[in-house]
Amino acid sequence: MSLKIDQDHTRFRKIVRGKIRDNLRQYISKGEMLGKQGKDVVSIPVPHIDIPRFRFGGKQQGGVGQGEGEAGDPIGGEPGEGDGRDKAGSDPGQHAIEVELSLEELADLLGEELSLPNIKPKGKSAIVDQKERYVGIRRVGPNSLRHFKRTFRSALRRQIALGSYDPARPVIIPTRDDMRYRSWKTDDQPVTNAVLIYMMDVSGSMGDEQKEIVRIESFWIDTWLRRQYKGIETRFIIHDAAAREVDRDTFFRTRESGGTMISSAYKLCANMIEHDYPTTEWNIYPFHFSDGDNWSAEDTLTCVDILRNRIIPASNVFCYGQVDSPYGSGQFIKDLRQHFVGHEGVIVSEIANRDRIVESIRDFLGKGK
Repeated sequence: MSLKIDQDHTRFRKIVRGKIRDNLRQYISKGEMLGKQGKDVVSIPVPHIDIPRFRFGGKQQGGVGQGEGEAGDPIGGEPGEGDGRDKAGSDPGQHAIEVELSLEELADLLGEELSLPNIKPKGKSAIVDQKERYVGIRRVGPNSLRHFKRTFRSALRRQIALGSYDPARPVIIPTRDDMRYRSWKTDDQPVTNAVLIYMMDVSGSMGDEQKEIVRIESFWIDTWLRRQYKGIETRFIIHDAAAREVDRDTFFRTRESGGTMISSAYKLCANMIEHDYPTTEWNIYPFHFSDGDNWSAEDTLTCVDILRNRIIPASNVFCYGQVDSPYGSGQFIKDLRQHFVGHEGVIVSEIANRDRIVESIRDFLGKGK
């Protein structure tokens, strides 16, 4: 039976979820929760939640706080006095509380807001998950697994057999031999798994704002795909005229300059897939973000060749996000549209600014692949 406090807690979480859902697009575009991400939860500032409070009825005036003075007057002091270093002001403040939300709950809110379909995995079995299930009753075990109903029934049966049971005073006292415990079995189950390979142009034309947009968008892509797959890996590739694999922190913080050869990243990505992720066992998601500049038309043709023959056939879907930059030409997305017109395995999206992030996420994840 649920306690009253559990019902109140559930009701409060519904209110919080509603507030977050109402402001989800704002949270996404501003990236407010990224800096407060834990392993499994994020801390979200939720503004102005009205907490239920008692209020006097019309004929019940009086009580604590009644007397001389005006509402807002300090008790035992003058206006402006206090322990803080700053002087008191006269304007109301902007109050917010921080609530913790699991990444799974956050993914569900994203799915509801953007009407995202669930993904149908294509590969499985590389990762094995262990699942425990209760399969019977035994006479030994830890107290945490004691089966009270079976223990009581065994004690009752013994007392009836011995003639010590009195219906007028039905006291049942289990002995050590009456104890019964649940037994369990551990099953190995293959689970669906996926790998996300993020690639980003870090050449001189990609500024901090462009990289921040990529960081925000990849957070939400991660959150949604982790909700869809049990086992998931993430790899990161940065490139200018050359490509290299890096860790997550380096991926989002690298400041580099130089030219751009996108084919260097695609070659590294294709090698990574062919060596580490058999297509029969893995769901593969390469994401590439750039401002659309490439060194030459010849290199773009090389990119198209790698995509067509090595990356796209192995992937669930290949996604390219083009972030607007004052220095980028924006040509590469046009080339991809030209070479892969109508191709179901390629999704491209233009991200003009932070306000466009939400629609870009829908572009990438809205097809349920």
